[in-house]
Amino acid sequence: MLDERHQSDSLLAAFPDAALVLDTSQDKVVAINTAAASLFVVDPDMDKALRFSTFLGRALAKFVVFVDEVDHRGECWTRDVPLTTLDGVPLRCEIRGRGVPDQPGFLLLSFTDLDAFDKRTQIAEAAELHRAGLLEWKRAETFFAELERQNQLILNAAGEGIYGVNADGKTTFVNRAAQEMLGWTTQDLLGKDIHSMIHHHHLNGEIYPSQQCPIYRSFRFEQVHRIEDEVFWRKDGKPIRVEYVSTPIYDQKVLAGAVVIFRDITERKEGERKLREALDEVAALRDRLEQENEYLQEAISSERAHHDIIGSSPAIRQVVTRIDLVAGTDATVLITGEAGTGKALVATEIHKASPRSRRPLIHFKCGSVAPEDVEAELFGHVRGAGPNAARDKPGKLELAHGGSLFLDDVEELPFEIQGKLLHALQKSTVTRVGDTREKPLDIRVIAATTHAPTDTRSGNRIREDLYLFLNVFPISCLPLRDRLEDIPLLAGHLLKLACRRHGRPVPVLTERVVKQMQAYHWPGNVRELHNVIERAAIVSRDRKLVLELGGGGHVASPSNASVRTEAEMQEMTRRNIIAALRETGGRVSGASGAAVLLDVQPTTLYSRIKALKIDRNAIQP
Repeated sequence: MLDERHQSDSLLAAFPDAALVLDTSQDKVVAINTAAASLFVVDPDMDKALRFSTFLGRALAKFVVFVDEVDHRGECWTRDVPLTTLDGVPLRCEIRGRGVPDQPGFLLLSFTDLDAFDKRTQIAEAAELHRAGLLEWKRAETFFAELERQNQLILNAAGEGIYGVNADGKTTFVNRAAQEMLGWTTQDLLGKDIHSMIHHHHLNGEIYPSQQCPIYRSFRFEQVHRIEDEVFWRKDGKPIRVEYVSTPIYDQKVLAGAVVIFRDITERKEGERKLREALDEVAALRDRLEQENEYLQEAISSERAHHDIIGSSPAIRQVVTRIDLVAGTDATVLITGEAGTGKALVATEIHKASPRSRRPLIHFKCGSVAPEDVEAELFGHVRGAGPNAARDKPGKLELAHGGSLFLDDVEELPFEIQGKLLHALQKSTVTRVGDTREKPLDIRVIAATTHAPTDTRSGNRIREDLYLFLNVFPISCLPLRDRLEDIPLLAGHLLKLACRRHGRPVPVLTERVVKQMQAYHWPGNVRELHNVIERAAIVSRDRKLVLELGGGGHVASPSNASVRTEAEMQEMTRRNIIAALRETGGRVSGASGAAVLLDVQPTTLYSRIKALKIDRNAIQP
């Protein structure tokens, strides 16, 4: 090793130019000759390891690029890396580099003092001038000028911007279109480093080093580069989006620089951005319309008993009067009444008579959704917010924007969701599950409950603050047994609708049949009446109306009718639920649960079990 080091030092010492051997992996000068030591003002016999980065200062990054080029091409030279002496005096040198054979990471660097070289060149050029004349002396200098002059008409007629750079990155010509697009004049750019003037930063503000620039690589590594989306900077500091092609050019097979042809695509990119935003907006509107359409189709397909309020009793007239009073406002309405008394119909009539009638009435039955899914159904969700969130989906609140939202069985909402709902309604914004963006909300709220207000509040079924928010304008729907005078009109209307659906002749609704219906208690109210009339339309023959109860028996005549009190009806309901729970072994939900036997939603059955205070002891036989 000592012999090799001695041999290396001897070879360097015999080398006429300033030279050294550099270990790039450790930034160490492992050998240096006398000429290099004199150039950098160091002691060639110093024992302490000498770091080459000491002579580079801020030019370290440029030197790293040069080292990469040596590694790529085997050997190369540069005048673009400024150096300093050990005392900090600037040096203007040409550096030549070559890898040391069988020594990975070692470079042989030689240095030419350009100040001394320029003096020798001037002497040589003066002598050459006498021999070859002025034309040959200026040939290299005029190469780009000749190129521009020969193609002047083409360059200035081109719609694209075109400019040339020499091997040092200095501008050699700029056509008219480039000047117009960039705002720089020929005088501004010629002979200047054009990268530092028009290509110095990315659009996001990050610095764009010249060694990373594809144009730089064109005249460094002789590569053609096609770039579809970058920015050039105008003289006024504004960016323009460009696509360009950078091509190396040669003077008698010697790389002379590069020509850049670019096009301003700012308007195209802006158009693409606006198109993407428009498409996103259209997609969002399409999704919303699809959801609304899907909801409306569901609403249409689920037939209601009738589409207008039928009846002439004082109770019905009072309901109609209150609908007329509140429909033209945006006031929140709370509708109370037993199941089947027509609360949904009242909500529909309020919406139809309101200024919001052009927008949909979104019906959300609060007890029809599993508690864990209520939030997503009500507020919507973004893709990935849950196991079933395969795509963005608006909730019922968002679908009702501009229209009305009908919250049926509002007391069935989970308690924690009630607070979030109240916050959204008070703030008039909605945030989808899994999202952070608030969307504006403009809806009219109509709520309904089957419980009396005192039961709903005292039983902690609904938050006090939500109840006060909803109960701005109350409307009460009386049960059918309390307005028997409406039964003839309702039965006749329902009978016509049922016979039309089934293609049957309309039987005669006799006074005897009407009295039979008025004698019945109708625990299911209008909904039960609808079912009885539907069955009657199917089983009746020869225009004789035959009425049957749910169990298949005939409706009792007035003389045999047994009127039951509300307490008796609740006790019958309690016994029926207990019987179903005994049969299913206490199971409420699932395929073999009591809810399936009773044909009700599990959440509804849970509510009734709690309201009727049915515990495990009551289920025991």
